[in-house]
Amino acid sequence: MYFLFEELETRSPLPLLSIVDATAEVILEAGMDTVGLLGTRFTMEKPFYVEGLKKHGIEALVPGEEERAMIDRVVFEELARGLLLPGSRTGYLEVIDGLVGRGAQGVVLGCTEIPLLVTPEHTGVKLFDSAVIYAEKALQYAIGE
Repeated sequence: MYFLFEELETRSPLPLLSIVDATAEVILEAGMDTVGLLGTRFTMEKPFYVEGLKKHGIEALVPGEEERAMIDRVVFEELARGLLLPGSRTGYLEVIDGLVGRGAQGVVLGCTEIPLLVTPEHTGVKLFDSAVIYAEKALQYAIGE
């Protein structure tokens, strides 16, 4: 869907809402222009999220190769199975700190499972839960706001 979103948007008789655009809107409302991006390898490595945010003037920083592999492994081998391991949380928080060290003002949680492991109570870094942002945007659209 992400790769075809723009084409589908032009062809669809129904309005389509972009999770990337919705997330960008909230990031900009927070006054930020540089964020870290966490998600599956697909989300972090394919251009749809990074380039989509860039269209809004937002730079998205992704973790290094080993960190991306760890994040992806935790999503599929632990979080998807309901396992919330303290060591994995520590690993994610270290990645977040590294992204902040590189200039991220906040971090996009671009995978529905990650907010199960890392929440605002675990870090002082502003977290953008893209699934919640997207759901809120859909609700706003549905009620005509």
